Amino acid sequence: MSFKIPSHFWPSSVLAVFLIATCFVPASAQNTETTADSLLQYRHIPVEFTSHGETLVGQLFLPPGEGPFPAVSIMGPVAFVKEQSPLQYASRIVRQGIAALIFDPRYHGASSGQPRRYESPQAKIEDLSASIDFLAGHQQIDAQKIGLVGICQGVNWAIEASVRDPRVKSLALVAGHYLLPEIATMYLGDDEAVQQRIERGRKARRAFDQDGKVEYIDIVGSKQALLTHELIDDWYMPWAKHAPWFAHRGQWENRITAMSEADIWGWRIDNTLRKLETDVVMIHADHAASGAAVPRKLFDSIPAKNKQLHWIEGANQLMFYESPITIDEAIVPLSRHFNETLL
Repeated sequence: MSFKIPSHFWPSSVLAVFLIATCFVPASAQNTETTADSLLQYRHIPVEFTSHGETLVGQLFLPPGEGPFPAVSIMGPVAFVKEQSPLQYASRIVRQGIAALIFDPRYHGASSGQPRRYESPQAKIEDLSASIDFLAGHQQIDAQKIGLVGICQGVNWAIEASVRDPRVKSLALVAGHYLLPEIATMYLGDDEAVQQRIERGRKARRAFDQDGKVEYIDIVGSKQALLTHELIDDWYMPWAKHAPWFAHRGQWENRITAMSEADIWGWRIDNTLRKLETDVVMIHADHAASGAAVPRKLFDSIPAKNKQLHWIEGANQLMFYESPITIDEAIVPLSRHFNETLL
């Protein structure tokens, strides 16, 4: 039987479409609760916790059973929200018997904090430690078996937190955008451009400190944006659509405080990596952020006795964000590492 929605239905609420679709679902498929529960393999619950007076909003993914489970906290790319790549990794890690926490850092997404969209390295490092506080205090989590996952630029803050917080027992670094002068030059073109960006950030910071003025730049989509490569624009821009039917994609905004650039382009993670003794796995690819040579060099500098490097051939950075095949391939060494170091 064919069914045509009358023209006067459009552009009415999408609810009408959902109701119509539901009416035409075969009876045999309408009651699937038991089957779905048996197949899902995990639970996810909304959570909130505090970090330096701010409320962080997240989702905790738990394996079946009562636990206590080992757990990881996940830090995503620059100016991310939890519904982006962290969600992809958490929903897979939990299937390996490991609880996974994703959250919006302060100033971002559903979490509190002013100014909005301030990318503060110190705040993110502190938020990771706060997430460990939360996990360690949860009745279904083993406080002695907590690790961190960093994705893209999030690797820097996961590394810093691992060196500073002895409660971090294991670390995974995925497709890292490692913050170094040479990587900044690779992204911005030359040393002069890097210095101009850093000075622009410092100037914006002075204005904020003096009179509370908050200046913003785009993350993508313009010549003065934080990230100017067209391929990055293509991936990020759809996330700025906040129609009701995209609510499940979170509250990503295509803006960042201008003062954020001073810390981003001026940070040096190599010095901290030389102090990293936490068990660690680095997962990367030739066409991931930071290219092929720098991550290998950084890996060699890590003093940890238990360290592993896994290379995924043919993958690029955006595939680490959303390609099911690439993410599943990354989950294999990541899960193996956590199974060896946390379980």
